[in-house]
Amino acid sequence: MSAPTPAAAGVPWQLGPRGRRVFDRLLVVGLLLPVVAILVSGADPWWTVLGFAQIVPLWWRRSRPVEVFVAVAAASALQAVVIDSPLWSQLAFPVATYSVARHASFRWGLGALGTGLAGAVVASVDWVQAFAVDQVDVATQVVPYVMTIGAIVVTAWALGTVGRTREAHVATLVDRAEQAERVAQREVELAAQDERARIAREMHDVVAHGLTVIVVQADGARYAAAQDPAVAVEALGTIGTTGRESLQEMRRMLGLLRTTDTGVRPQPTLADLRHLVEEARAVGTDVEARIPEPVPQVPDGVGLTAYRVVQEALTNVRKHAGPGVRVRLLVRVGPELVVDVHDDGRGAAAFAATRGGADGRGLGLVGMRERVAAHGGTLEVGPAAGGGFGVRARIPL
Repeated sequence: MSAPTPAAAGVPWQLGPRGRRVFDRLLVVGLLLPVVAILVSGADPWWTVLGFAQIVPLWWRRSRPVEVFVAVAAASALQAVVIDSPLWSQLAFPVATYSVARHASFRWGLGALGTGLAGAVVASVDWVQAFAVDQVDVATQVVPYVMTIGAIVVTAWALGTVGRTREAHVATLVDRAEQAERVAQREVELAAQDERARIAREMHDVVAHGLTVIVVQADGARYAAAQDPAVAVEALGTIGTTGRESLQEMRRMLGLLRTTDTGVRPQPTLADLRHLVEEARAVGTDVEARIPEPVPQVPDGVGLTAYRVVQEALTNVRKHAGPGVRVRLLVRVGPELVVDVHDDGRGAAAFAATRGGADGRGLGLVGMRERVAAHGGTLEVGPAAGGGFGVRARIPL
């Protein structure tokens, strides 16, 4: 019949839709039983007619509260004209008043309250005149009747108004809770998108850099094998070392996607730039590096961003700048971290390639911009004025 909520949840017990319908039916039937008994006893037929007219409309008091109140009020007004005594069926009037205040608007509730108070005066005068001796007697006895009936009407209206207000308040809280849940879900989705983008940038940096080194070394080993096997052996060793490091980086990042792996291996920092320089030199790139010694301490996120910018810049040099390229790397730490990577290679051609040429749609530059922008910095990339290609990142500290 109803779906009560557990008390432990702190929510009051209440009837469900089916329970409310059953309650209204039982209320109407219960109020009609005395009316039927009066009919069987042979009393004035008007008592039965008015009783049914006042009680039966309560069957629809929730779905049509205003119409029900009008019907009950009209039957009560007819009673004042036809019968000079109170009836059992008049209990329907406070129920109808409650229903209007509970299920209709505040304005209709006030209208029902005013009608009830006016009806209290009319009914009291009508009943008292039936047995009062004189006008003085009427005046002294009307007041208690009016006060009693008026109190019943006001109580029914107040209970209905409180119920309607509480329901509106609960509906507002539920709507806010649902809205907060939607916002939280959206934030989770955005966080997941950011995390996927971050992992995609990391994967691109690792794979592009590692494979570029491997390809360069493999080409060199293939050409050197026929003339100087020792050089080929050294190149193959670099290929193996680079491949293993790239695999370790990929395993670490893929481990972040597994709940059983925390991925606690330290991220590269500013101090690891020297390793990138040595790796670039090992594959034949002429790199002039000016890195502060000792390396200043910067936030981990800033250090990782600088490392990835340099890594991507050196990778693009090996891919697009052409043979015999010289690269100048400058790292300066002050109010801001400045990373400047400049080469004397093909310049404009290299810029066209990194934007959408042979590399694969310029994901490296996009990743660099996103990383730098995440720390409030700026990234400048493009052909240099004196020739070559430059990458400059500025990150505030």
